[in-house]
Amino acid sequence: MFLDLLIAIFFFLVGLEIKAGLRDARTAIVPIVAAVGGMITPAVIFLLLSPGSHVWASAMPTDIALALGVLSLLGKRVNVNIRLFLLTLAIADDLFSLIVLGIFYGDDLHPAKALSTLGAAAIGFMLPLGTHQASKLIKILTPVSTYFIVPIIVATNIPFNIDLSSFGSRTTLSIVIARSIGKIIGITLFAWLCIKLGGRTNILMKEITGIATLAGMGLTVALVIADIVATSDTELDQVRLGLFISAIISGIAGYIWLRRTPAA
Repeated sequence: MFLDLLIAIFFFLVGLEIKAGLRDARTAIVPIVAAVGGMITPAVIFLLLSPGSHVWASAMPTDIALALGVLSLLGKRVNVNIRLFLLTLAIADDLFSLIVLGIFYGDDLHPAKALSTLGAAAIGFMLPLGTHQASKLIKILTPVSTYFIVPIIVATNIPFNIDLSSFGSRTTLSIVIARSIGKIIGITLFAWLCIKLGGRTNILMKEITGIATLAGMGLTVALVIADIVATSDTELDQVRLGLFISAIISGIAGYIWLRRTPAA
C-alpha cells in the first residue's frame, strides 16, 4: 500500500511534467521525435530477440531522475542545452510510455495499479493549475521523487536472490541489448532525420548521441511496467536484472561519452 502511494506520487509528478513540457512543444519537436525513435527501436529489437514476449514495453522507458543524475555529475563540462533536450525527451518518453501501457496492457492493470499509474498521471496532467503554481509544485515534488521515491522503488526491485542462470536468459539479454544499443540507434537516427527535415536544436549530434546513451537508463517506469506485465516471478526477475545491467552500462557509457564531447 505504501509503495503504491509512492508510485502514485511519482506518476502524479510525471503528469505535471508532461503538461509543463507540452506548453513548449514547438521548440521541443526534435527531442519529442527522438523520444519516439528511442522507444520504437528498443521495442523492435527486443521482439526480434524474444518473439512473442509479453514484456517488450519494459525496454522502452527512459528514467528522468537517473539520467539527469548522471548528467549532473558532469557539471559545467557539458552544454547547458543538453539538460533541456534530455528533460524534454524523457518527458515525451513518459507520455508515450503511459499511452503504450494503457493501449496494450490495459487488461493487465489491476484497479489499484491503474489508479497509482495512469490515474495519478492523468490527475497531474489535468489539474487546473497556472504555470507558476505548476512550476512551484514540480519544484517541491522533484527532490522528493529523486531522493526518496525513486530510490525506494528501485531498491524494492533489486533482484537480490536472482538465479545465476538468469544472467544468460533470453529475456535478460534481450532487455540489455535492446536498451543499451536500441536507445542509441533510435534516438540518434530519429533526431538526425528530424533535423534534416527542418527541426532545430542547439546541441551537436555528438551530444545527442551522448543523451541517447544515457537514455538506456530505464528503471522506475520500466520496473513498474515489468511488475504489471510479467507473467511469472522468474520472468519478472529476468526483466529486473536486464534493466539494472543496462542502466549501469548506459550510465557509465553516457557519462564517458559526454565527458569527452566538447560543448557546442
